[in-house]
Amino acid sequence: MATMSEQSIKRTIRRSELRQIVPLADSTIYEMEQRGEFPRRFALTTRCVVWDLSEVEAWLTERRRATESASTRRAPHPDVRKRRSRPVKAPGQAPASASTAE
Repeated sequence: MATMSEQSIKRTIRRSELRQIVPLADSTIYEMEQRGEFPRRFALTTRCVVWDLSEVEAWLTERRRATESASTRRAPHPDVRKRRSRPVKAPGQAPASASTAE
């Protein structure tokens, strides 16, 4: 007997359609699936895998919501003048390693 989640599948998409909707590399999608961060694919046959379109759309909506809420509380940019390697010089400051001897 089919469960409720299996009955709610209305439309599935193949890899080519998924690429048009989600512009990520196949390896990135695979890694995200393994970590549980992306909807899981399932096999229709031994050579055909598909994704549930409603799950992919829900994932996109959630990512958009997370991005919009995170954009208001982003971390400040680092002060590049405090770098230990390749510090950024202040305007008008001569480079420390420049020699004036000719």
